[in-house]
Amino acid sequence: MVVKISFYGGVNEVGGNKILIEDEDTRIFFDFGASFTLRNKFYSTPFLSPRNCIEMIKTGLLPNLKGVYYFDESERYIDAVFLSHSHMDHSAHISFLRRDIPVYCGETTSIILNALNEVRPADMEFNLKGITFKRFRTGDSIRIGSLEVMPVHVDHSVPGSYGFIIYTSSGPIVYTGDFRRHGQRPELTEDFLNASAKERPEAVICEHTNMTEVEVSSEREVMEKLDMVVGNTRGLVLTDFAYTDVDRLRSFYEIALKNNRRLVVTPKQAYLLYMLSSDSRLNAPRLKDVLVFQREKKKYFRWEQKIIDCCDVIDPQEISKRQREIVMCLPFFNLNWLVEIDPLPGSCYILSASEPFNEEMEVDFNRLISWLEYYGLPQYHIHVSGHITPLHLRKYLEATKPKRVFPIHGEHQKLFSRFLSDLGSEIILVERGETYKL
Repeated sequence: MVVKISFYGGVNEVGGNKILIEDEDTRIFFDFGASFTLRNKFYSTPFLSPRNCIEMIKTGLLPNLKGVYYFDESERYIDAVFLSHSHMDHSAHISFLRRDIPVYCGETTSIILNALNEVRPADMEFNLKGITFKRFRTGDSIRIGSLEVMPVHVDHSVPGSYGFIIYTSSGPIVYTGDFRRHGQRPELTEDFLNASAKERPEAVICEHTNMTEVEVSSEREVMEKLDMVVGNTRGLVLTDFAYTDVDRLRSFYEIALKNNRRLVVTPKQAYLLYMLSSDSRLNAPRLKDVLVFQREKKKYFRWEQKIIDCCDVIDPQEISKRQREIVMCLPFFNLNWLVEIDPLPGSCYILSASEPFNEEMEVDFNRLISWLEYYGLPQYHIHVSGHITPLHLRKYLEATKPKRVFPIHGEHQKLFSRFLSDLGSEIILVERGETYKL
């Protein structure tokens, strides 16, 4: 039998992965994420957003496939979806799936996605009602028709991330998902490398996000830099980082503690900690050890009430009085809290996320600078990528020795191809919507 791989997203862009593997009568998608690049081409939230699912198919945000979506009554076309992790560019569009299509993911991914589903306002583009997650762990073997899938954990900027080894009638295929070797848990990625290398795969479907402007750093170095900034700041320390980056949250918590400060998190971050508290392997801060920023409201959402009932809440006035005792998470869309907090001279802001990489992000970044300039807050950029560096990626492919490599989740396929052209693998420049046979 001929095995087919089709790429409906993640091609010449960072994210939006939708990869369909077909073998005999079995069809499985690996990731089903939102393409923010394509969405930003047509829409501008909140004033211009998709009105319905047909519009999303017309604009290419959803692949034009029958028997996949909840609004289509055709016979079911695919057998399952496997998620590598919970980032929206890999998972958000499961919202549109038929509810009789099983979604497989790690336990932590299911917790994060369900938490997000509770704290976000319900809308057409992210609504998990009716989806039942089937959970897996490293080393599990999941047989679906003619395909067998083995998940193996990897290190990434969100906990519960996996790569996959897929056993097909044409031989093993490896899908890396998003991974790195410079984070808090490099041993997880080493496990994935060793498992991949044993297979001598027919193909590796491989992320290549970091091909230009690569920064060589690690989470340990991030902590050292944070310690330097926080330890020398006389006023309030403000920061912003990805909501689901538990490693970074832990780094800020430990540095705040070391410098006799308290970490203040948003209610949404606190709720994620609440949901993840049962998994001691994550080594996440305990809710009782952080403060939660919350304005007084007449009525709270159910998830907010759970947080208020089990942790210490702090309001803007109290933060203003205790600025020298605090490191505070301040997301972009909450910058107007600064009006009530009124940071003291000598305060600073730490951006601990990726710098802007498109026009819309540049506009938001300029707004951030306007707020920082008004309140006299110098900005430090202290971050480490969630994606593998080129030299580490090269070592991974040298060890794995795949016959073919399909580069996705990146914008520089030709650079990738030339950089790895001496390894002996056939590197296939992927096109969106195309099908490749093994």
